[in-house]
Amino acid sequence: MKISQKGLYALQAMMMLARHYNQGAIRIRDIAYEEVLPEKFLELILLELKNARIVESVRGAKGGYQLRRPPSEIRLSEIIRLIDGPLAPFGDAEQLRSLINSDLDHRSLYQVFMEVRNAAAKILEHTTLADIVDPKFVKAGKRLGKKTNDDPRVLPMVVPGNPRRRED
Repeated sequence: MKISQKGLYALQAMMMLARHYNQGAIRIRDIAYEEVLPEKFLELILLELKNARIVESVRGAKGGYQLRRPPSEIRLSEIIRLIDGPLAPFGDAEQLRSLINSDLDHRSLYQVFMEVRNAAAKILEHTTLADIVDPKFVKAGKRLGKKTNDDPRVLPMVVPGNPRRRED
């Protein structure tokens, strides 16, 4: 599974909207500024999220975008599938099942890909926006059983792009 830059921007924008849930609509300009995202590209992403009925737009002086549902009801898998398509490295799960059944010489390879797909899907299906905007989620690192940053064997995750990202 690969998350595109567009997918990453969508997740960042959705996190910002989740942090401000029930505080009214937020202008695209403010989302772009706070998350250091290109405003024009963000417009297209939010339109796609609106068409999928994940966010809604509000017109007027206090207009902008807001979540249509509580952050606890929006799963990361829903956003990623909308923006980047299937979670599997080779199309969807059905395509992998077909390869497992038809390509006997490479069945074990496709089974590994299916396991990777299933593990990633399980994590993304069970993680909501509320989970990832909760400071306890990030600091404790307990939700997914990850080691904390105190462990010298754990390297930080590096996401390419967005070098202007400001630290909070």
